[in-house]
This record gives sequence, structure tokens and C-alpha cells, in this order.
Amino acid sequence: MPTCDYPGCKVEGTKVSRLSPEGFLVATGNKAYSFREAYKRFHYCGEHHDELMKSVWNRVRSTDGKGDDHVAPTAI
Repeated sequence: MPTCDYPGCKVEGTKVSRLSPEGFLVATGNKAYSFREAYKRFHYCGEHHDELMKSVWNRVRSTDGKGDDHVAPTAI
């Protein structure tokens, strides 16, 4: 099993995620026909996976920058 991709962690990475350690999706750069092929895979230990998911959830729930008049990309 690969080690955790979180910087500085050497624990076994038992959780597979498409989120980078910074909490973003990272494209593979290859022509892809599915979500699984389009984004890189990362491995995390349970502790860092939970920490990453909490930070992403907090960022999504934050009201900062959502009061503007920008249309969501999915509306187009």
C-alpha cells in the first residue's frame, strides 16, 4: 500500500481520493472520458483524509465571495 500523500506523512495511505493535499482536483492532462480518468488519484491516511474533507467542506459552506453576480459555470 502506498504512503499518505499529505506532506511529511509516512503513514500507510488507506484512503483513495481525487483531492490534492491542497483540497483541489488536479487534472491528469490526458484525454479522459470519465471523472476517474480526468483527475489524479491521491492516497491518504485516515487522519489526513478526514482533515482534508473538513477543510473542503468548510470552504464550500463559507459565504465568502458568493454574494457577487457571477453565474455558476454549470448554468451555461
